[in-house]
Amino acid sequence: MVCESWKTQLDTYLDGELPSDEMHAFDAHLRSCGSCAADALARVQRKRSIQTAGKRFVPSPEFRQRVRQSIEPKPRPGVVGWGWKMATAMLAILVAGLAVTDLGRQRTRQEQQVYSELADLHVATLASSSPVDVVSSDRHTVKPWFQGRIPFTFELPELEKSEFSLVGGRVTYLEQTAGAHLIYKLRKHEISVFIFPAGVSRSREDEPLPVTKKLSFNMETWSQGGLWYCIISDTSAADVDKLAGLLKGSAIS
Repeated sequence: MVCESWKTQLDTYLDGELPSDEMHAFDAHLRSCGSCAADALARVQRKRSIQTAGKRFVPSPEFRQRVRQSIEPKPRPGVVGWGWKMATAMLAILVAGLAVTDLGRQRTRQEQQVYSELADLHVATLASSSPVDVVSSDRHTVKPWFQGRIPFTFELPELEKSEFSLVGGRVTYLEQTAGAHLIYKLRKHEISVFIFPAGVSRSREDEPLPVTKKLSFNMETWSQGGLWYCIISDTSAADVDKLAGLLKGSAIS
């Protein structure tokens, strides 16, 4: 079958590991092939289920401390004095260093997991036959549609003098918190804009992330007015930054 060659690369595509030109070709294929789009959506949903299951059992700080204490060397009878005190001090420094390193790794993993989940949502939406629940290019239609569906309000920019066009929006969830998922179009590129209450994730969302490359997508995040924004797309970093500027301006006005 013609699609067999595409399906062999589907997992690589979903992991964002294809070169940029191949990602674009895969995006176009998913929009025209119902079989591959359904397969992509099913795999993304399976990935999210696995990620959710992995969060259910997180070792508590008390459990980690008990493990560290169980592996600490026990003092031998008769070993006293300055040497033992020095060893104890060195061990305390080592444990503290391990704790800091472990905390940093946990935070990095949490951040990467947030970005991975949003990338999955972006891909799954583009692969869906109904990517948005409210279809409109009019911000005055899209914004009111979210009232009563999410626990906050937001502003949308005027796009008449820009290259961007609004496709519509849908309600989405990140760590069981409802948010807005807006789809914009720029030439042949779809752009996802996610808006959630600030602090929805355990990652450092209060720290703005300038346009950066994540999983073969360009992404930008920032917090403003009690909300956290994330833009993700395979379009250029300059285009992502332009749309971010429009959204930031609308939130101020």
